[in-house]
Amino acid sequence: MPASLRELRQRRKSVQTTKKITRAMELIAASRIVKAQQAAAAAAPYSRELFRAVSAVATFSDVDHPLTNDVESPQRSAVLLITSDRGLAGAYSSSVIKAGEQLTARLHHEQGQEVLPYLAGRKAIGYYGFRKRQVAQQWDGFSDSPTYTQAREIADALIEAFLTPTEEGGVDEIHIVFTRFVSMMTQTPTVVRLLPLEVVEGTEPPAPGELLPEYEFEPDPETVLDRLLPLYVANRVHFALLQSAASELASRQRAMKSATDNAQTLIETLTRQENQARQAEITQEISEIVGGASALAESAPQA
Repeated sequence: MPASLRELRQRRKSVQTTKKITRAMELIAASRIVKAQQAAAAAAPYSRELFRAVSAVATFSDVDHPLTNDVESPQRSAVLLITSDRGLAGAYSSSVIKAGEQLTARLHHEQGQEVLPYLAGRKAIGYYGFRKRQVAQQWDGFSDSPTYTQAREIADALIEAFLTPTEEGGVDEIHIVFTRFVSMMTQTPTVVRLLPLEVVEGTEPPAPGELLPEYEFEPDPETVLDRLLPLYVANRVHFALLQSAASELASRQRAMKSATDNAQTLIETLTRQENQARQAEITQEISEIVGGASALAESAPQA
């Protein structure tokens, strides 16, 4: 049954209102993503140099530190899942949750580990809460504008769980699942093992003629690692939060632009249907007037 002219006008007005909302959200995300990109890019050099410093201490010293020692048969792992606090960002949060589920399945079924979820973002909290799953710790309210203080709070909780013996509820490994910002069109879910630290510097032989650096650690390598590794973990968490924030805003801008374009297409369709309905009503009214005039002319008495 074709819709009436009034229904078509109401639907078009409703879609126009929705279009204004999605367009406003698109512009807001576009205005904030530049700042988020700059914050993520600014954190990269410090993160890279901090990693080089930690790698140098771990490589060129004989320190046996708990944050760098692999466990032969890990029994329990912590997984930090970073999602958004709000929706309307396309498949951003669902992609991270899917990657986290795949990691959990691999750790649990293939390696026989128990997995403790650490959640950042209301989408992950809602996902686990709806399924009544146990959560070790959760944080929310800062997915689109994280600070180093919040990252340090998460890092301290992860380090505390890592340093706790497994028999007392601690973990042997820490993994982090977040979205890496590649470009405005590409954001990739990424899984990284945060602890134990995987040292890669010094694993390749030096090139011919290359001189290896000589390090001196003061007061001693163990104390240096005790100071550097918590900073390193906090920095990695902060960098992941910044990458996720930029990815969230890019996903939201793209999703809202798609919604705005779809709303415009629907408005054009409804406008065309409204014009057709109005023309049909006018044609029907003209037909009724002509028919009534003919009936009056036929019923009039002959002179």
